[in-house]
Amino acid sequence: MSPLLSVRDLRVRFPVRDGVVKAVDGLSFDLDRGQLLAIVGESGSGKSVANLAVLGLHDRRRTEIDGEVVFDGTDLLAASERRLARLRGDRISMIFQDPLTALSPYHTVGEQIAESYRRHRGASRAKARQRAVEVLDRVGIPHPRLRATDYPHQFSGGMRQRVMIAIALVCDPDLLIADEPTTALDVTVQAQILDLLGEIRREYGTAVILVTHDLGLVATAADEVLVMYAGRCVERGTVRAVLKSPRHPYSRGLLASTPRLDGDVTRALEPIEGQPPSLLDPPTGCPFHPRCAYTALVGGERCRNERPTGRDVACHLPPGTRLDAKDRR
Repeated sequence: MSPLLSVRDLRVRFPVRDGVVKAVDGLSFDLDRGQLLAIVGESGSGKSVANLAVLGLHDRRRTEIDGEVVFDGTDLLAASERRLARLRGDRISMIFQDPLTALSPYHTVGEQIAESYRRHRGASRAKARQRAVEVLDRVGIPHPRLRATDYPHQFSGGMRQRVMIAIALVCDPDLLIADEPTTALDVTVQAQILDLLGEIRREYGTAVILVTHDLGLVATAADEVLVMYAGRCVERGTVRAVLKSPRHPYSRGLLASTPRLDGDVTRALEPIEGQPPSLLDPPTGCPFHPRCAYTALVGGERCRNERPTGRDVACHLPPGTRLDAKDRR
């Protein structure tokens, strides 16, 4: 069976006065129906830019986009704006990072949910209002019929995020992209939102892309993890494989800098040294080599001059290298 979404060699560049920002630089991955894929990495690694390209939300007059993005047989990069408009909100939906700015303050949440349903399903106002109440109940909003008449400012941060999820789910999409949906929420609400995404995926067979910078959040929610750095995929694998035995030094660095409830409380966190590279002038070879503690195991020249390739891990280290080795540089 072919994947629901297939991304091949996606490149997104932004020409600016000082040069060209290589925001996404050759990203490839597949997503099956009902699968939850977490895309993780530091801010600026290209996570959100890649997913906005999937949805066709970049201004093509100011953005250079190459590659192939095929959704259920349709090449989204070659599709017309009319075709993309029919898919967005219907078969592909997105939960944006900040619900307070994504929601209109002038309309009730019920009106905002119903708008998408009327547009894509041609429903009457009454039927769309009823559908809005149904999805509010589905995402766990108490007293949904009453709350549908409230405005976004009358909801807490966690409840506003549930409203955003309701808008995304109103047409029962095949693909749901969640762009850091737990940002600025407390840990209890974060867990509730992730549990909700998992329930939606299992119950309705919806494929989910979860964009986050926090590996700890995806441990129990995702099937697979894709780790991005400087616009590239540096490692991909099952959640268990990546979290238990990371094969790329950057993945190890993310894990080492994440607090663990079951870890040694006396052990200090290990931050990744240095700064993310400028995407105007990214390093040659492996983009992570200026910050990597393992270049001595390979030879610095190869890391500096040769771009690593590999479907599951893009690193020059020999397979099976222990990333807790003491003979780091």
